[in-house]
Amino acid sequence: MQNHQPTYFKIFHDLSDGEWEFIRSLPPPRAKTGRPRADDRKTINGILYVLVTGCRWMDMPARCGSYKTCWRRLKRWSEEGV
Repeated sequence: MQNHQPTYFKIFHDLSDGEWEFIRSLPPPRAKTGRPRADDRKTINGILYVLVTGCRWMDMPARCGSYKTCWRRLKRWSEEGV
């Protein structure tokens, strides 16, 4: 007889307006020159999506922008202590 464990899916909801207002000042300011930076809120939603659900970076939803951008931003912010 096999012992089956229930499967649980982790559900992620994008940041609410209130949550975003609380953390919007944490990322470093955008550079005044060079290429425009990807939207911080969208990028943070992507990072949180992967961390909460445990999915692979390349499997995150398109609404969160580029998985490469999210991964690089998490790496850089972690190194900078953001």
